[in-house]
Amino acid sequence: MSFTSREFVLLLVATLMLLIAVRRVRWQNLCLLAISYYFYAYWDWRFLGLILLSTVVDYAIGLRLERCEAATARKCWLAASMVTNLGLLGVFKYCNFFIDNLRVALEPFGLNLQHLSIVLPVGISFYTFQTMSYTVDVYRRQLPACRSFVDFALFVSFFPQLVAGPIVRASELLPQIQRPRQLSSADMLAGFRQFTIGLFKKVFIADNLASYVDFHFDNAGLFDAPSTWLAVMAYT
Repeated sequence: MSFTSREFVLLLVATLMLLIAVRRVRWQNLCLLAISYYFYAYWDWRFLGLILLSTVVDYAIGLRLERCEAATARKCWLAASMVTNLGLLGVFKYCNFFIDNLRVALEPFGLNLQHLSIVLPVGISFYTFQTMSYTVDVYRRQLPACRSFVDFALFVSFFPQLVAGPIVRASELLPQIQRPRQLSSADMLAGFRQFTIGLFKKVFIADNLASYVDFHFDNAGLFDAPSTWLAVMAYT
């Protein structure tokens, strides 16, 4: 579901209407979590298992870190979070990269390694580092462990920034999720203005520059330095 698609706009409108109708923050967060999981499952429902695994692991480790006083044990729990999350990221994002390098090394011995049929989950880098930021903050005692699984799961999977970032630290986003909120007409107008500006930049500026940038990057040897620098600036 692209951010510029009709489906996303309809989902956004439905979300806004639901948040207006539901006043209690607990139920608002539950609705936002369900919508976020629906948004993620729209890409591929199999990805839900992976994001749920990261969520459950770091939610449990966060609680253990808060209760644990022994320095060695706390380091072990933090390491468990790092190994789990980076291990999943490594398998799905870099496994075939390492296979390619091993294939070159093993070809003289007559061994031919084949690529694994691995589908890269959408947004895995973003939510992996975001959920790890939570365990790091709890480990440093810069943030209390989140008691509500719904609130923490929403922090990990919040759909507006799930698949394209930005990565937000738990100390910045979790308090906003947990704090009671009341939508006002001024807030909705400001949000609509920001969304419209962002949509314009994406559709009319970024998408049009993308074809120019892609062509230059794919044929870098054909262009002089000024054209290349222009493509680099357009990429940013």
